[in-house]
Amino acid sequence: MLRFLLGGFKTLLMLALTVSALLFLTFAIQRNSPIDPVLRVVGDHASAEAYHAASVKLGLDQPLYAQFVHYMAKVAQGDLGSSTSTGRPVIEDLGQYFPATVELATVAILLGVLLGVPLGMWAAYRHNTRTDQLIRVIALIGYSVPIFWLGLMGLLVFYAKLSWVAGPGRIDDVWKYSLQLKTNFLLVDTLVERNPEAFLNVLSHLALPALLLAYFSMAYIARMTRTFVLEEIGKEYVLFARVKGASEFRVLWRHVLPNIAAPLVTVISLSYATLLEGAVLTESVFSWPGIGLYVTNALFTADLQAVLGGTLLIGVSFIVLNALSDFLGYWLDPRAR
Repeated sequence: MLRFLLGGFKTLLMLALTVSALLFLTFAIQRNSPIDPVLRVVGDHASAEAYHAASVKLGLDQPLYAQFVHYMAKVAQGDLGSSTSTGRPVIEDLGQYFPATVELATVAILLGVLLGVPLGMWAAYRHNTRTDQLIRVIALIGYSVPIFWLGLMGLLVFYAKLSWVAGPGRIDDVWKYSLQLKTNFLLVDTLVERNPEAFLNVLSHLALPALLLAYFSMAYIARMTRTFVLEEIGKEYVLFARVKGASEFRVLWRHVLPNIAAPLVTVISLSYATLLEGAVLTESVFSWPGIGLYVTNALFTADLQAVLGGTLLIGVSFIVLNALSDFLGYWLDPRAR
């Protein structure tokens, strides 16, 4: 119990240090940016007195360490500044845009896991056969082809030519202004309102970008699963299970899978974090109003507060998912305990 408590304290301490380092990084970027935050407030033609007064109000006359402490206190209170693009607090913008990215990435990672893990295990079982080579080629294509090109081709074929899915955006305008958004997760909101037509419309918009991101994550998960299984399948406990008469299905799913669960969870969590952070191109192609599109638009308008707010949110998401994967790996693998 004492070892467990000490391990938990060490983990929390490392999380706190990592978040502090991330805050320091965003603070340093903000202070070294060529964009003068005072001029963004008072304008280019303000007098020297007005410039100095605004600088004092923003706390820029204080030492850097005091400015950093003040910045950390504001972030702890949920104050990330105001966006010059939208005219709203950045925290409100993130609350509106981030759920769209989470919804897209969550559906994609679920599909990627459901497809990638079985394909990786099957490829390892059929090692050096045509089945293995075919799965490896499929994974290589999904991991190598630019996702924005796949998105454009998908829109051309499945939306413009075949009309199998809805177009860019999250929902048609006919539903956009009639829904009461409580969570900003449209799949959840449409289910709560018991509106099956709106739910199917959201699902139709979500299908193509989610499948493309699922293909990307599936390729990586399948490759890593295959590697993990190949490392385990030649060990003595697998031979012993076969000698006892266990079927190959039982050997793979009952004996091998639990032993690769811990590293596999790490791969899945990092893949999920990558989808949260790396869906910028997909969101741009599909006009998906997520955090990637929000930060991209903020970059084009030199909206530094919005860019740093989005960066901080994605960084914290990485840290939390990494800590969660460590905890799950500790729970799944008795050897780690």
